[in-house]
Amino acid sequence: MHLENAPTLTLNHPDAGAGTSVVATGVWQVHALCAGGGVLKQISRELDSYKGREELGWDLSQIDSLDHIGAQMFWNAWGKQRPPHLTLDPKQEDIFARIEEAGHEVLPRTRKSSLDWVIRLGAAMLSFFEHLRAFVLLVGGLVQDLGRFLRRPLGGPWKEISANIYHSGFQALGITALVGFLIGVVLSYLSAQQLRMFGGDVYLVNILGMSIIRELGPLLAAILVAGRSGSSITAQLGVMRVTEELDAMLVMGIPHGFRLILPKVVALAVSMPLLVVWTDAMALIGGMVSAKIELHLAAHYFIQKLPSAVPEVNYTIGLLKGATFGMLIALVSCHFGLRIKPNTESLGRGTTTSVVTSITVVILADAVYAIVFSGVGFSW
Repeated sequence: MHLENAPTLTLNHPDAGAGTSVVATGVWQVHALCAGGGVLKQISRELDSYKGREELGWDLSQIDSLDHIGAQMFWNAWGKQRPPHLTLDPKQEDIFARIEEAGHEVLPRTRKSSLDWVIRLGAAMLSFFEHLRAFVLLVGGLVQDLGRFLRRPLGGPWKEISANIYHSGFQALGITALVGFLIGVVLSYLSAQQLRMFGGDVYLVNILGMSIIRELGPLLAAILVAGRSGSSITAQLGVMRVTEELDAMLVMGIPHGFRLILPKVVALAVSMPLLVVWTDAMALIGGMVSAKIELHLAAHYFIQKLPSAVPEVNYTIGLLKGATFGMLIALVSCHFGLRIKPNTESLGRGTTTSVVTSITVVILADAVYAIVFSGVGFSW
């Protein structure tokens, strides 16, 4: 860009008659305004110095070329309205007319209705029943796939089931062992402090055995699996939706339920009871170590007393809880994974909703078990 074509502003003082005016010359386009040498800063400072001076006239008819960027700079300097004394080239009229029209557009104001809470409640209820309907259809499809699998077990998805057992079960042994051990230590330590006040140290085995084997073991394992494996299942199905792998499977005639949902449900139904046993064992070991340190309770006494303190039916209830929680986690995770839309925002939101819903469903199922088996499995 030649120097003589650079955008310039000149303050014109006539000898008599008309008032003072600002004359603009040169090229007022983005490539000229952003040229080197601080042209944009200098022009901006000059325009700022003329703001608020309504007595000034503006002459833009001598500008060589003008684009929307240059016109917007003048428009901002004028206070977003045309000055009283303005001279334009006829070719510039269209640009300023469009800028003026855009400035007069007003966004529609939304009125908040007094019944807005009713609308939100209705939308939430409709969404709930929609999810419930889709979940029932998912369970129905799973039952059909399970019947097909039982009729022809050799043609079943054994590799997928084995892989899911490895990922959801074996790889979760570390975190469940750590959390179970620490929970056992904490529960034993707090219980020991209370039992010591009443001289009931020997009942620590009863408290730990019943609370861990019947309630805490299955619940802890389910919450950890829901956060770890449930989110993984939802994210996996969501990514398959984003990359259109699910659509490709349907085109090739591969059903989603038989190859994706059934293996995950079966794998968690098998691995969760085993994780419950593992978590129970680690939690009891933690409680036994804490009891040895806090109450000087011998380890052989703890192991000898445990079978009589906890009736055998409680082990069965704990394993049944594990299988139920595992199937619920897999179903909820698959449900939200299949509903993810092909964009990254929906993937993150769906994964978060899946984990929260899985944990909520697990706690509700645990409450149902507590009510149904409230009078079963207590020897004292």
